[in-house]
Amino acid sequence: MIQVQNITKSFDGFRALDDLSFTVPHGAVYGLVGPNGAGKSTVLRHLTGIYRPDAGLVSVGGLPVWENPAVKRRMAFIPDDLSAHAGDSIREMAGLMQKLYPRFDLSRYGQLREVFQLDEKKPLRRFSKGMQKQAAFWLAICAKPDYLILDEPVDGLDPVMRRQIWSIILEDVAAHETTVLVSSHNLRELEDVCDHVGVMHHGQLLLERSLSDLQDNMVKVQLVTEYPIPDALDVVHSEQVGRIQTLIVRGNQDTVQELLAQCHPMLCDLLPLSLEEIFIYELGGVDYDVKNIVL
Repeated sequence: MIQVQNITKSFDGFRALDDLSFTVPHGAVYGLVGPNGAGKSTVLRHLTGIYRPDAGLVSVGGLPVWENPAVKRRMAFIPDDLSAHAGDSIREMAGLMQKLYPRFDLSRYGQLREVFQLDEKKPLRRFSKGMQKQAAFWLAICAKPDYLILDEPVDGLDPVMRRQIWSIILEDVAAHETTVLVSSHNLRELEDVCDHVGVMHHGQLLLERSLSDLQDNMVKVQLVTEYPIPDALDVVHSEQVGRIQTLIVRGNQDTVQELLAQCHPMLCDLLPLSLEEIFIYELGGVDYDVKNIVL
């Protein structure tokens, strides 16, 4: 389990993180989403022990991360910027990681050679950004970490490689209960892989839910009726075009359908919402740039 407890971080008077708290359950794939500048990358640098919080605590597996090499050996981090080891080759990096990660799996390294098909002797700086990301995933997966921290992980990758990488990661989650935290400004990248999502804005967490809770408790309704909509319905948004009313209703489908029967609709369709739509309506009172993450 990853726990972030009331952490605050400022840079030259600018508060990047403001009393931030969230929990990533053991074996979960947790998506941290927010617009650029929300503080996502700063959070990841705290989780990996690069930054020390001004206040609060970051712990992994019940142990503090800061200046704790034993915790860091259980964690692999793929940042958005991979320039730190640009002069090294994949083979050189594999040799280094064998020393840092006691469970580095050479057999798996050989098996994944067929998946990534990269020149192991070429310096990383001579690869494209997408190829550098592939190399980073290749090495991180072979380290067999208990915790995998990813910052904008699939930027620069083609759709086929994205599917292959996520397939491998989700297999590890299922087989070894790997805990994954992935940061992205694009909710659509997370919808198919995450089971929990947290939304950040201005260094704070606005919303934290499991995807099942989100998707099971909001419904889009299109209906035609000559009777008033029951007051018991928790309608968060409504619009009408001609005779067709479109409602966004909070509640599960069975309850919503039962209540709508009271207004004797001539037409009544209950439709699933995309995760983007759910967040737009859940965050209806938040300013425009947060809504942009789900459009």
